[in-house]
Amino acid sequence: MHLSLKPSSQWTACVALLSGLTCLIAPTAAVKYENFKTCDQTGFCKRNRAYADHAGQVGASFESPYRIEPDSLSWEQGQLRGTILKTIDAAGETVRLPITISFLESGSARVVVDEEKRQKGEIELRHDSMARKERYNEVESLVIIGGLSLSLTAKEERDVGKTTVKYGPNGKFAAIVKFSPFSIDFARDGATQVKLNDRGLLNMEHWRPKIEKAEPEQKEGEELPAEVQTGEDESTWWDETFGGNTDSKPRGPESIALDITFPGYDHVYGIPEHAGPLSLKQTRGGSGNHADPYRLYNADVFEYIMDSPMTLYGSIPFMQAHKKDSTVGVFWLNAAETWIDIIKEKEAHNPLSLGLGSKMDTKTHWFSESGLLDVFIFLGPTPKDITKAYGELTGFSQLPQEFSITYHQCRWNYNTDEDVKDVDRKMTKYQIPYDVIWLDIEYTDDKKYFTWDPLTFPDPIGMLKQLDESERKLVAIIDPHIKKKDGYHIVDELTKKDLAVHNKEGNAYEGWCWPGSSYWVDCFNPAAIEWWKTLFQYTAFKGSAENVFIWNDMNEPSVFNGPETTMPKDNLHHGNWEHRDVHNINGMTFHNATYQALLSRKKGELRRPFILTRSYYAGSQRLGAMWTGDNQASWDHLAASFPMILNNGIAGYPFAGADVGGFFGNPEKDLLTRWYQAGAFYPFYRGHAHIDTRRREPYLAGEPYTGIITRALRLRYALLPTWYTAFHQASVDGTPIIRPHYFEYPSDEQGFAVDDQFFVGSTGLLAHPVVTEGAESVEMYLPDDELYFDYFDYTLYSGKGKHTISAPLDKIPLLMQGGHIFPRKDRPRRSSGLMRFDPYTLVIVLGKVGMAKGELYVDDGDSFEYEQGAYIHRTFEFSNNVLESKNIATKGKLTDKFLKTMKDVAVERIILVGIPASWTGKSTLKGGVEIECHAAEGPTAAWATVKKPGVKVVEDWRIDFNSLSHVRDEI
Repeated sequence: MHLSLKPSSQWTACVALLSGLTCLIAPTAAVKYENFKTCDQTGFCKRNRAYADHAGQVGASFESPYRIEPDSLSWEQGQLRGTILKTIDAAGETVRLPITISFLESGSARVVVDEEKRQKGEIELRHDSMARKERYNEVESLVIIGGLSLSLTAKEERDVGKTTVKYGPNGKFAAIVKFSPFSIDFARDGATQVKLNDRGLLNMEHWRPKIEKAEPEQKEGEELPAEVQTGEDESTWWDETFGGNTDSKPRGPESIALDITFPGYDHVYGIPEHAGPLSLKQTRGGSGNHADPYRLYNADVFEYIMDSPMTLYGSIPFMQAHKKDSTVGVFWLNAAETWIDIIKEKEAHNPLSLGLGSKMDTKTHWFSESGLLDVFIFLGPTPKDITKAYGELTGFSQLPQEFSITYHQCRWNYNTDEDVKDVDRKMTKYQIPYDVIWLDIEYTDDKKYFTWDPLTFPDPIGMLKQLDESERKLVAIIDPHIKKKDGYHIVDELTKKDLAVHNKEGNAYEGWCWPGSSYWVDCFNPAAIEWWKTLFQYTAFKGSAENVFIWNDMNEPSVFNGPETTMPKDNLHHGNWEHRDVHNINGMTFHNATYQALLSRKKGELRRPFILTRSYYAGSQRLGAMWTGDNQASWDHLAASFPMILNNGIAGYPFAGADVGGFFGNPEKDLLTRWYQAGAFYPFYRGHAHIDTRRREPYLAGEPYTGIITRALRLRYALLPTWYTAFHQASVDGTPIIRPHYFEYPSDEQGFAVDDQFFVGSTGLLAHPVVTEGAESVEMYLPDDELYFDYFDYTLYSGKGKHTISAPLDKIPLLMQGGHIFPRKDRPRRSSGLMRFDPYTLVIVLGKVGMAKGELYVDDGDSFEYEQGAYIHRTFEFSNNVLESKNIATKGKLTDKFLKTMKDVAVERIILVGIPASWTGKSTLKGGVEIECHAAEGPTAAWATVKKPGVKVVEDWRIDFNSLSHVRDEI
């Protein structure tokens, strides 16, 4: 949500203050650029770009002033340590920069560079600041949870001018560290894949004291001559002003920068969150390119625009580069404001070849305002290798409660508890499935969290009991700003315990957000987390119950009267780290505090939390879902949602979605309908709307729209076993839940930039939702010559390339790729909880060779008992006309107990698509099991249905279709 013009006596005093930010009666105006910095308005970004420009202008004569001191190098158990010397003047004076290069057991490598003087605290802070003197070095403790074991097989071979380390699987990786100027080339199988400081743009702004310049004397009646700039531009070294706010910068300039080149790679992906294509654009201008770098600085950018490198709500500084049959990646572990330039240059191997054999190099330039230079390098070679290695470091996606991957009904705001109950009753009346209804901030008493408005929500427990009758849940918003009001016990405790973020003077920072004057919980402080946990206990958060879950919004943090609508950079967090050091990870710390709180609501209750976050960073995937923020009810925002979600998925955070229908504005009915169809393929599926929009619950759309929307929702629920299996896979190996073409087909160059269609898990389901106004067909790209069948009518498509798929308003373009088996549950229910013991349908999609494979993962969808073996994990394989189900689960302490609860759950139907023409009419299988076969008809493939095969989901079983015998039709 964002700002509102709702009248309120509490807001009267700050209307003038917020007038520059309020534009919310209707979404007629786009994002206000003037509220957010460009690179030219950001001192360290401008300086580092200028440094790159200078290096480019000087050309071959430019030499990086950084060199490794060879005598400083030491090697021990997979780690190379030494010192980089930075030459800073003509006299040869140097700055010492300790460097550690770690070669990890996983095959990844890590390069960390610090600054000795700051490291030892041998600097002076300006303005009598209480800030820390070191470069921020605690982001690892919040983000990295594993994967740091050093390789014991890595070997170093030192030479004059360089050292080479061989590491990785079978020693196939190599790092060539050149001493002067310093650079590192990372190679796989003898071919260079990633280069650090190849262009010499490494830049660590070392500490130096500010030398106050004497003011020139001015005689009466004389004008001072204009100041002539000499040497470096110091105008933003010591303080910086934007939008009426001045950043005091007590440590002076301290940015870090590095160029990272991907030789031979012409596609790079990741670094969310931005509204743009999957394959990232160049950022140095030119036709179709961006003029500014991609920015990572979590901010409340409502009504954001399309195809822009502007910052949004989240930041994951993880990038993949891809070319045919090769993927590599880099992870820039820094929580400060970060910008990334991208340039793509063709280089011909032979000037006489007239372009034949030329290659594309992608050259990136990364710069952050503060902190360590800390970068991980992943050499692949497959996309799955990269996401798995990244996930081993930062954690794999949370395995969520099953209800959370179904449909969520939300708006800002449901007005009363009776309003909530009425929506719930009507969804049931119209047989529209949903699992969760949401409450925005208006449910609170005077915007005080952990309270209920006594007039509009007098009976929250009664409301929750009605929801629970259909196994439905409620999500309530709780944000990090705490209203400053006398007598409000939460704020009294916050200030008394000194758990709020501090301003630069060391006092509790006060700013404006929804409640008016507010303080912000400092979740970098372990004591603040422990206090936060107590607030969610059922005895403390009165009116909450076991079916209440949480929404963390505004946690960038959003501060209405702050610079760029966020917190001043010179604020202080726990340990006296400046906000500039930790800004991008701030939202994750709040998300984590709420996660810990939900784990401890009641002694003995250990259920998986569900918390939606708006702001996020690397590692947030461990804690719950995210969404793309305050989008608009427009076709271009619908179209942009898929590349945004895909980029999030390959950056390790696949539990992602966008507001269905668009947050701002009133979607016309075709757009709303298409958005529900598209949303059925978002990993996180929620309808949401602004407070000033018309109500748009599905039953209000009217026919035929309500019926079409309901069918889209039922499709999501029918495929819930498939979605849950995909979520499970993401939770164990980091594989995205919806997957772009390059991920599944890394050899197919035609698919590397495709981002309007995708595969769902490992199912072979290929979706291309309609996102264009008035479209009644789509062009689907098939990456191979396998057989593809329309999900709904079994129309057959085959042949690599584009195919026109009919898509009238009531049709979702969805194909099934031959060679796959996926599970469904076909009985319509009100909610997922009521489906738990329903029987399964298996859909077998036969490929060209007549084979198919698939998986099913099942647990209780609620607790952590699956960690003790309380789950079912089976493979299904169809080969030589035999279908088999096999157990691939690992038995644990609770396996038998769980299997006993599931013992009666059956496979009630098997559908086979693309059957041989010889299978005709009504037939039986061994044991008298009926199979009804349908011959191919026109473009529709032959298919068959096995009714009541008599098998259970917990058992190993085998069905032999070679025993097929024809049954004479009754006359």
